[in-house]
Amino acid sequence: MPEDRDAPGRILHLGLGAFHRAHQVAVLQALHDRGDTRWQLAAGNLRGDNAATEAALVHQRGAYVLETVTPAGARSYRRITALGDVVPHAPGQPGLIALGAEPATRIISFTVTEAGYALDADDRLDAGHPDIRADLRDWREGLAGSTVYGALAGILDARRRAGAGPVTLLCCDNLRHNGGRSRAGLLQFLALAGDERLRDWVLANTTSPDTMVDRITPRPTRDVAVRVLAATGFDDAAPVMAEDFLQWVVQEDFCNGRPDWEAVGVEMTGDVAPYEEAKIRLLNAVHSGIAWAGSLAGYDTIDAAVGDPAIRRIVHDYATDDAIPCLQAGAIDLSAYRDRVLERFGNAALGDTVERVCADGWAKLPGFIVPTLRERLRAGHAPRRAALLPALYLAFLQRWQAGAIAFEVRDTAIDRATVAAICADRDPVAAFCAQPALWDELAGDPRLVEVVREARARVAAFEDAARHAVVRP
Repeated sequence: MPEDRDAPGRILHLGLGAFHRAHQVAVLQALHDRGDTRWQLAAGNLRGDNAATEAALVHQRGAYVLETVTPAGARSYRRITALGDVVPHAPGQPGLIALGAEPATRIISFTVTEAGYALDADDRLDAGHPDIRADLRDWREGLAGSTVYGALAGILDARRRAGAGPVTLLCCDNLRHNGGRSRAGLLQFLALAGDERLRDWVLANTTSPDTMVDRITPRPTRDVAVRVLAATGFDDAAPVMAEDFLQWVVQEDFCNGRPDWEAVGVEMTGDVAPYEEAKIRLLNAVHSGIAWAGSLAGYDTIDAAVGDPAIRRIVHDYATDDAIPCLQAGAIDLSAYRDRVLERFGNAALGDTVERVCADGWAKLPGFIVPTLRERLRAGHAPRRAALLPALYLAFLQRWQAGAIAFEVRDTAIDRATVAAICADRDPVAAFCAQPALWDELAGDPRLVEVVREARARVAAFEDAARHAVVRP
């Protein structure tokens, strides 16, 4: 790390979502509360589809209240003022580019959801993705785009031209090896754009640490603002609610300084992989499994779904029999971690919805679950417990196609025509298991088809039992 680590700096974050404001901004707030205000934070959206939150934060000058809640239901409130500069969205990202080109900006971080990176299992960028195509067209016309790659290209090119110095690119999304993968996507984007000069500059002047962030952050409802007003007297139009648990693990690979995060509980390490694998396989995969099963059983919230003994058994057995054997224990007690995760998901006070967690399932299945199936098959085991999760997702897709899902399904990576073809096939399991976008080299593997077919029959029995049960959301 450079010797000027103690010099003041700015973090520019791409994305004003609740997840970022519940972890990265809250961590910087903890430093400010200790009197360490050397680092400041600015943030803005890449798209114009979150205008209400953006407008509220602009009006409130970046201030908002973070409500946290324990599994026992105890709530606490904290005023957050560390988000010092909210950048209004505009096509071409002029505000973000201007800040990113300043030498004071020494870290550019981003949260754009798993699907926002358009990468397959081998880190190949989907050049045919409509958003990527649009950004490549914009770039050839001299404009920054609205994907993370198009926006970063615009910011970094302006920084190169200004001679503003090196900058760390910090991905905070739920991707394995998220620093390396987001970097691979950016370099491929620049290669497709034919901008070798900027690509060479990025290679020489940026680093991309891996990170792992763990905090359940439901989509805020109006009830949060009501509680915030009653507890604090602040009429907050952009509050955030999260569980009281927070873990942030960051690889020590910064090229132009960083805040003293470890002073407020951030775990700085040379290798994030053991932490991220435990989280992805024992938290993210379990979260998705609970949501898919919950949607089939008619539950509205995650805590209600995980309270169902049948659903809890499905995800507990998946974790115990298939996921944990794939993980390196090291300093992590994996069984205790599994139990803590299930306890956190049972937090009724969060009101975390099945609808929210079901979003972007098409990207979550290959990212969170397929690696466990692949590794178990490679080791000669039949992953019958793990196969229940994709079987639940297939059942979810079939319900969705039939118009029998009670909420709007948000999925930026999915192709409805592909879903329709899977569901209309004479053998939906085989059609589902043949999708390279989901399974990569496992697509069509007879061993995969066999375990998913068996699991789909078990899920059908689960659905039948749920239809005859009295479900109380």
